[in-house]
Amino acid sequence: MQKILILDFGSQTTQLIARRIRELDTFCEIVPYNKYPVGDDNYIIGVILSGSPYSVYDKEAFKVDLQQFRGRKPILGICYGAQFISYTLGGNVEPAGSREYGRQNLQFINKENPLFQGFDDNSQVWMSHGDTITAIPNDFECIASTETVKYAAYAAKNEKIWGVQFHPEVFHSLQGTLLLKNFVVGICGGCQDWSAASFIDTTVAELKAQVGNDKVVLGLSGGVDSSVAAVLLNKAIGKNLTCIFVDNGLLRKNEFQNVLNDYKCLGLNVIGIDAKEKFYAELAGVEEPEKKRKIIGKGFVDVFNAEAQKITDAKWLGQGTIYPDRIESLNITGKTIKSHHNVGGLPKEMKLQLCEPLKWLFKDEVRKVGRQLGMPEHLIKRHPFPGPGLGVRILGDITPEKVRILQDADDIFINGLREWKTMVDGVETSLYDQVWQAGVILLPVKSVGVMGDERTYERAVALRAVTSADAMTADWAHLPYDFLAKVSNDIINKVKGVNRVAYDISSKPPATIEWE
Repeated sequence: MQKILILDFGSQTTQLIARRIRELDTFCEIVPYNKYPVGDDNYIIGVILSGSPYSVYDKEAFKVDLQQFRGRKPILGICYGAQFISYTLGGNVEPAGSREYGRQNLQFINKENPLFQGFDDNSQVWMSHGDTITAIPNDFECIASTETVKYAAYAAKNEKIWGVQFHPEVFHSLQGTLLLKNFVVGICGGCQDWSAASFIDTTVAELKAQVGNDKVVLGLSGGVDSSVAAVLLNKAIGKNLTCIFVDNGLLRKNEFQNVLNDYKCLGLNVIGIDAKEKFYAELAGVEEPEKKRKIIGKGFVDVFNAEAQKITDAKWLGQGTIYPDRIESLNITGKTIKSHHNVGGLPKEMKLQLCEPLKWLFKDEVRKVGRQLGMPEHLIKRHPFPGPGLGVRILGDITPEKVRILQDADDIFINGLREWKTMVDGVETSLYDQVWQAGVILLPVKSVGVMGDERTYERAVALRAVTSADAMTADWAHLPYDFLAKVSNDIINKVKGVNRVAYDISSKPPATIEWE
């Protein structure tokens, strides 16, 4: 299968490059800058070098040997990638007089260059760098400038190498997707044959080859990812798949039974396990977020393992791990942002091999695959829900009473989003379908209030709703004030133990979608 390889030098927008290329129906993969697959690259049709937080002349700067693919694969450098190529091949990079950040307009020197086919004059691009290229290597030419950046884009005269100091992957580069298409399709010869249908055909064949007649157990969460993974596996191996759904006491209100009912229509073999008391006991008194995640993850493995061992001849563990999970769990600098309980391998005692049919997909791609598989729309449209469940939405220690409070408040918020309709492009759409993810956070504070003639001293909750394309970046959802007023009033009046409601207006970055 054709593939664009993205060498990640640590940019916050590397994942956006991948998203834009996937939108061109072309498969791509992000790998660390120093992990080019030497000797096994026939499937690679082009290489992109990402941005980086470093300067190319820093001692700790990430570097790659361009000779591994130079002359054999088309190369596109973006920001740091462009500076690195120029610096490495004999050009010069220096600190800019001031940080070059924001919108700029291209002034073409060679608009006929294949990288700029179809571009408008003065096309807007987005700059974000502290260094600038002051000289390009011999046998290279400048093909575009801006008012303040001389070498906004360059190209090799006799090789397939290009560099741009702006970011075509971000929204503010208005024709950035066209630039990437020119590179991926026009220059690299991409066939644009990556689709949900082709993914299903390829993945089912791969699963059959990988698993054969072995039995697979899969932990269902009720979310889109594990559900689509289960249906894919079921399509590949049928009755050899057993799904286990664990109630860790941290699910949404009534979710355990609702999810089990949902799976009946999918023809899946599902075993439901009520393990609430075990999780509450192990989480008692634990406040630190990462420790809570690990306890919940280990607890799931313990319960799952005990049930999986009853399937004596199971050899594989299926998981709904998706690409952002793997990217976010360990970034290029080796620092963990947060741990995902389904990322990072299996405990030795499970003695199962790992099967992750969705590991290359972004969330919106998972939904496309689900639709192609014929899954019910209400399952496909379900918001993402954290693996540790409400455990990371209860700040501080976890108790059954706090879970009850949060479940009741969350139920009012989520049902309110589903019921409240607004017009979007002439179509009546629920607020639930307009946001990427939503939930309520139980805060570790109490506040003074008045109900009737009595003073109260009860808990505060925060509502969280964001818009996003893939969870790599997210903006807070601008929900109607009258909707927020109604939800706040309903929660305070109907949820015993809450007397104050706030709304979180933080974006990612610098915040994350979840609070823990």
